[in-house]
Parts: sequence; structure tokens; C-alpha cells
Amino acid sequence: MARTVDPNRVAERRRAITLAAAEQFATHGYERTTATQIARAAGLSSGSVFYYFKDKAAVFRSIFELSIPEHTEVIARHIDRTDCLDAILDIVEVLAGEARDPAAPGLMFELLRRLGHDEELARVVLEDARLSAEALAALLERGIRTGQIAPGFEPMETARWILAVIDAAFLNADSDNPHDPRPLVRATVSRLLRPIETEKP
Repeated sequence: MARTVDPNRVAERRRAITLAAAEQFATHGYERTTATQIARAAGLSSGSVFYYFKDKAAVFRSIFELSIPEHTEVIARHIDRTDCLDAILDIVEVLAGEARDPAAPGLMFELLRRLGHDEELARVVLEDARLSAEALAALLERGIRTGQIAPGFEPMETARWILAVIDAAFLNADSDNPHDPRPLVRATVSRLLRPIETEKP
């Protein structure tokens, strides 16, 4: 009789491997990290990694694939709000807050190194960025229309600038001197979007 595969158990094992791999890749780099190190960090047998993943590149991609459903959930919580500026700032705060992860600087460095060598990884990252940009652009467009957000800039272009500000939080993360980037990122985006109050005569 064929052994029944429990999809929940598979998902749990894959997630455990992904989370362990993120720490290993951030600490040791992509090239110097082995499947054995990842399995040991995940508390699994040495052959487990390639049972659940095709290769090491697939393990690395899974770190960023994990972001898509997480970010989709964040967007879903805020996309229908009527207070568009605050909704954008709350999304920005969540996304920038991920830079507080001690693994963030190392993973960002390895991601930039890997993008040119893995087309599938690039597609994952672009898809994640597309989902976030479209959500921000929708809130920007609605906020401009209702007078909550300063007009003058095209919503999708502005959304990409906002994501660039969030990316800067990751690029400036320092594991030796950790800090919370959220207040600065939030203030930067707020000042970009908030309507300028004109003085009354």
C-alpha cells in the first residue's frame, strides 16, 4: 500500500526548512551554506532538504515566496479602508518592519547576488513587488480623488517610490547595530503624500 502524504505535515516541514535556511543563508552566505547545515538547523535529518525541495536554489527562493501570501494578507486588511493615507502608512510600517529581522541584511545581500543567476527568483520578487505596488497605487488614486493625498504624481510611479523607500530600510539594515526603521520610513512617506496646508488669509 502506498504511503499517504499528509499535506499539512509537508507544508510544516517546508516552512521549517525555509525559516532555518533564511538564518543560514544570512549568516554564511548562499555559496557556503549546505543542505546539511539547513537540515540540522531545522531539526531534521540530513536528507530532508532535497526531499522537500528540488535544489538549494529552490530553498533560497522559498524564503521570498513566503512573503507573497504574507503580504497579500497585509494588503487585504487595508485595501478597502476609506482613510487611504493612514492605510498606506500602516502597510508601509508592516513592510518596513520586516527589516528588523536580524537576517535581513545578509538575505538582502544574497538576494542581490542571486537575482542575476535565477530567473525564477527574479519572477518571485517582481510578483511580490507588483502586488504591493498595485495595492498602494489603488489607495493612492482613491486618496487623491477624496483629497486625503496630495495630487500631482502618478499613483503607480508614486507607489514604486514608496517601495523604494521600504527597500532602503533593508539596504541600510545593520545586524551589528540594529534599529527600527519604521518611524523614519513612515515619516518619509507621510511627508511625501500629505496635502500641503495653505495658510488662511
